[in-house]
Amino acid sequence: MAKFYESLTPELTAFIKKQHVFFVATAAPGARINLSPKGLDSLRVLDEHTLAYLDLTGSSAETAAHLRTAPRMTMMFCSFAADALLLRVYGQGENVLPRDQRWAELRALFPAHPGARQIVLMEVESAQTSCGAGVPLMGYAGERGTLSEWARKKGEDGMADYRREKNARSIDGLPTGLVDD
Repeated sequence: MAKFYESLTPELTAFIKKQHVFFVATAAPGARINLSPKGLDSLRVLDEHTLAYLDLTGSSAETAAHLRTAPRMTMMFCSFAADALLLRVYGQGENVLPRDQRWAELRALFPAHPGARQIVLMEVESAQTSCGAGVPLMGYAGERGTLSEWARKKGEDGMADYRREKNARSIDGLPTGLVDD
């Protein structure tokens, strides 16, 4: 049976910290709904009402574009271990870019992943747990090095060029704000 929370309890925070993958969903009016898996050491619980994740450069930038026009956001965490649990966290998202005043303080919370393009803050409005009994049991085998290695090989200038070419607009043509317009 689903249970709702007004904030992240210590138990929910502990569950979040154990997860190796999470999912982020956003939707802008007239655009496709975006659902993205996230991994690596890229998520922080800042307090009972705030989550932050380091967003790395990739092939699209839907979350950045969507949050500029429709800040509602959902994060989902799934237990793939013996104790089944699903956690959905609902709230309002905000993009923090390298040119923003809060960037340095927030960036210091994360490892030095190459290709960092933004930090997404989520103001938590509510959370919901459910059983997750239909989620398969799976074991954690480790992180993929592919994204980090790709970004490292491109270097800072190469990543900036890539973001200008591939991340300036969403797949639906919305501006992302990740590059100077």
